Amino acid sequence: MSYANSRIPESAQQGIHENLARLVDKHLAEPFRKPFADYNRAALEAALAGRPPGAPLILDAGCGVGHSTIQLARAHPDHWVIGVDQSADRLARRKPYPAALMPTNMVFVRADLVDFWRLLDEAGLRLARHYILYPNPWPKIGHVTRRWHAHPVFPFVVRLGGVLECRTNWRVYAEEFAFALGRILGAPVPWETFEAPAPLTPFERKYRDSDQLLYRVVTELAASPSGEQA
Repeated sequence: MSYANSRIPESAQQGIHENLARLVDKHLAEPFRKPFADYNRAALEAALAGRPPGAPLILDAGCGVGHSTIQLARAHPDHWVIGVDQSADRLARRKPYPAALMPTNMVFVRADLVDFWRLLDEAGLRLARHYILYPNPWPKIGHVTRRWHAHPVFPFVVRLGGVLECRTNWRVYAEEFAFALGRILGAPVPWETFEAPAPLTPFERKYRDSDQLLYRVVTELAASPSGEQA
């Protein structure tokens, strides 16, 4: 296939960044207090407006063009699925299903995840499932703090609970994500390779068809079944 020519992220970094443990510990000790933007507060309100009472929450964080959000909503019809992306252009390019074929248990919102994750926590909400699918790996050594697991917001991601799953095509990202989770939880978290017979995202399909190894971290965090704070 002509499109199946995706390249694995290139980096001089071949293992877990030497500063990652220090960064995770710092973010745990010094809570992130960046002010919220009003449009992100509005995004959370819009994300929850159509949620049936008590429906468990699934967050597709950085959903891009939304293919994964649609598939997750179809796979979990009794959940309320929220697809969040910071790009209005990407959200506008979601798969053009006829309205009659679109799942009704989902919503797309434009928001900055740094605020959205913290606003969910501030509202006392907890997730049943949480997907971070193929985030920008920021593979340069000096860009480590731009990776989600090294960002000040990461402890809030963990606090949202549920089954947290991160997928990537860069082994180092999976290793670091698992390491950072384990650092916060106080217990080792594994990472693994996996196959994607039914890809969730266009990136996943392209990486698979380029014969790349795919990696994921899946761990179950504490959360109440209803998706609300216990």
